[in-house]
Amino acid sequence: MKRNIFVLSLLAAMVLSISSASAQSKRYTVLFYNVENLFDTIQDPTIYDTEFIPSGVKEWNSTKYYKKLDNLEKLFYSVAQENKAYPTIIGVSEVENRNVLEDIASMPKLLPAGYQICHYDGPDARGVDVAFFYRPDQFKYEGSESIKANIPGARKGFRTRDLLTMWGKIDGEDFFFVVSHWPSRRGGQNSSAFLREGLASQIKGICDSVRQANPATKVVVMGDFNDDPGDKSVSENLGAKLKKNKLQSGDMFNPFWQMHRDGYGTLVYNDLWNLFDNIVVSDNLANAPEGTLALWKAKKAKYYGNIFKAEFLFQKEGQYKGYPLRTYVGNNFQNGWSDHLPVFIHIVK
Repeated sequence: MKRNIFVLSLLAAMVLSISSASAQSKRYTVLFYNVENLFDTIQDPTIYDTEFIPSGVKEWNSTKYYKKLDNLEKLFYSVAQENKAYPTIIGVSEVENRNVLEDIASMPKLLPAGYQICHYDGPDARGVDVAFFYRPDQFKYEGSESIKANIPGARKGFRTRDLLTMWGKIDGEDFFFVVSHWPSRRGGQNSSAFLREGLASQIKGICDSVRQANPATKVVVMGDFNDDPGDKSVSENLGAKLKKNKLQSGDMFNPFWQMHRDGYGTLVYNDLWNLFDNIVVSDNLANAPEGTLALWKAKKAKYYGNIFKAEFLFQKEGQYKGYPLRTYVGNNFQNGWSDHLPVFIHIVK
């Protein structure tokens, strides 16, 4: 019986993949998701992962781990169903290692996408990294680099996630991707702001260097910024602007800023929605010449940015009703997804 279910799921996914390849060959989806503490169950003595092992306070075991994988499979496949195509690029944060990434990519309903992985082990004290999945049939990978965070004024021994860069071609055009997880607001938003501002400036410098070397390169920066679109780190240091029609050469455009102004968000704190999960794009992608790949929104859509808000992602009752359904609240297992919602954009020729 289990084998039959597996085969049916696999066939359904293959049908989706085949139909999307023919009907949507010029539409590419780029998605980012903070998967929230995706650890395996094996203790790694080089990081602080004892919370997420069977003997730890969360009693994290294989049963719970595979429930988390099942949930992630459901989410990514649901995004593919909604868009009639598997995402071309998926950026993720809060993953422990390559093993957990391989487990996601090998889930039955995701196998037909043929996802390849771009990942490096980083220096974060808890061992959580950022990574990319990419479809090799749509993104022609050329290279990648993990870049250490260089934040002026950070205390000695400060450890945060690396910046992961990846470059290659989509439909023959040069693309440069960055995925990052910026320092948290621990200790207070204002007292920690310089950390996020410093990292944002570093990312902007990297992107400017790429565009200087090849002005035709289209840049996409994504991640959990731990700041909202209107905060200084995003709007000034990264240079991600609100108005697409007012961009100048070298500017970035944030498709999620207007969404946040209108009350949308990707995570909740004290009943207030923040939009920390962003995907920003270079001016030459936001305002691309006709006949080239460009940021796109559906005819009836109000925004260029999209937040995936499937009903199953939300808490249905209790104190946190209406919040994203997490894997844990404290040490209580909720069998959820994440405290964040996924975001995505479309690129079309």
